[in-house]
Amino acid sequence: MTAGASAIKGWTVTWTYPSGQQVSQAWNATLTSSGPTVTAKNVNYNGALGAGARTTFGFLASGSGANPTPSCAATF
Repeated sequence: MTAGASAIKGWTVTWTYPSGQQVSQAWNATLTSSGPTVTAKNVNYNGALGAGARTTFGFLASGSGANPTPSCAATF
């Protein structure tokens, strides 16, 4: 996640898996899921980013099929 031209207070990344895929572990983000939709939100130490700053998160997933396309949103 990159802040872009303005500082942000928090971020959220959402994606939807094809049938049968699931996340088993994550780091540097809080992950929740509802059916095939997964949402990753910043944790307390990586939500506020200055302009142009970036952070990363990771996760382990299992299953087969096409990789999803994530959607990113920031809180200003």
